[in-house]
Amino acid sequence: MNFIKRAWLATKAKKSRTALLTLVTSSILIFVLAGLTIKSAADKAVDNAKKEAGATVNLQVSRDYMMKKAQQSSSSQSNNNQPPKFEMTPISLSTAQTVAKMVGVKSYLYTSTTTASAGSITPISTSSSSSNSSDSNSKTNNSEGPSSQNSKMDSGDFTITGVNTSANVSDFSSGTNKITKGKGITSQTADNDVVIESDLAKANNLAVGDRFTVKVTTDSSNTAKTYTLKVIGIYKSSSSVTSSQLQNNASNPSNNLYVNLKTANTMKGQTNTVDAATYTLLNPASMKSFVKKAKSKINTQKFTIESNDQVYQQMLTPLNKVASFSKNIVLLVALAGAVILTLIIILSIRERRYEIGVLMSLGENRLKIIGQFFAELFMVTLVSLVIAIVAGNFVGNAVGNQLLSQQTTSSQQSRQMDAGPGQNGSKTNSQKSNQPPSRGGLGAMMGTSQANVAQINKLNVKQTPESIAKLGAIALLIAFLSIILASIGIIRMKPKDILSSN
Repeated sequence: MNFIKRAWLATKAKKSRTALLTLVTSSILIFVLAGLTIKSAADKAVDNAKKEAGATVNLQVSRDYMMKKAQQSSSSQSNNNQPPKFEMTPISLSTAQTVAKMVGVKSYLYTSTTTASAGSITPISTSSSSSNSSDSNSKTNNSEGPSSQNSKMDSGDFTITGVNTSANVSDFSSGTNKITKGKGITSQTADNDVVIESDLAKANNLAVGDRFTVKVTTDSSNTAKTYTLKVIGIYKSSSSVTSSQLQNNASNPSNNLYVNLKTANTMKGQTNTVDAATYTLLNPASMKSFVKKAKSKINTQKFTIESNDQVYQQMLTPLNKVASFSKNIVLLVALAGAVILTLIIILSIRERRYEIGVLMSLGENRLKIIGQFFAELFMVTLVSLVIAIVAGNFVGNAVGNQLLSQQTTSSQQSRQMDAGPGQNGSKTNSQKSNQPPSRGGLGAMMGTSQANVAQINKLNVKQTPESIAKLGAIALLIAFLSIILASIGIIRMKPKDILSSN
């Protein structure tokens, strides 16, 4: 009678022990498989996030350079009591295009922003901008910096946002702004064509094809020039409005007019310039090397090029935590499973000391006796594998999505705390779009941008041949280690001692 046959007979004879081992082994393997499938799903989601998140790089004017110019301008004036006045230094279009042509750029957005006063249409006004304006100006005149004062004097009624394509503005790409009539701004858009917000269109009875005028006063001339704009598109904005955006008409999102770059530059008295450029990369992982190469192509004394992978990192943070947690599940469950099975087998071997003594007295090799125990556990493991494969998907989906939900909630709460009191982690309209903020002052000149975050809130947990193969390998390893550890005593046993003790 060989040891495999003895193992089969022992498995059938000891039904309660076999059932206990099957239950314990199945439980262990179910959670091991759940951990493997969750990690596989999280890793796949991370790979997809790397492709879809689109980490961005921002090219903008250096704050230090603007400060230096403002101080030089202030010192050259006769009245040195006046605080320095910031003046926007535009970025040449050729500089922006040099970076755009680099390998690894998926898309790019150029912006050029100015303000305009009402002409033939009425802006969407707010009570905060129309009431107490003189009082607030007089009260804050001594406490605010020059940029803030200048923005209040020259804020205008409309924000004119020149872009190379409105599709790359994150408010449009994320669905916050949707074109409801006509079309958006593209590279083919004619000069003086404009896309306006639906509330503004409704208030002034404007439709696609209608024309209206705005007035623009440039720094070079104090005379207002009138521009006639043709409506080619109307968009609906679902963005929330903050109190800071209601300080004047121009910062109200409903008064944001999108035109092409040339039109915005013409209104500013400039040619072939941009205020800021945002580049979306094909591979966020290559961001550091991209920024390093881009810096060698620009004047770093005048301009800064900085990475902005916040969206990428926010998407990956909960996924990486889930992947790490699932890896720990596999390791801990496998280790605990090996310990539990070892203890069960040790107890089983103690009960079978007489059987072991008889086999050894008949000349049975110790390795074959150990092989019999391994064969018994192997049979149990095969049954447990089938049970784990059937139940693993359900457990993996339930545990995986619960973990992701908890980690996502934790990440969102962390961002809200970082945002400070009263902000609730929300972004203003200008922060959420790849464009300079529509309010005046240094914030507008710097052209800071922040993209919307599309969190992944569900894992597609599925078993793969790879995960099942890993489960089989882990199951065999657990069984092997359990038998080896439990059989250490058998190697030292002598038939005479075993039989005499019984």
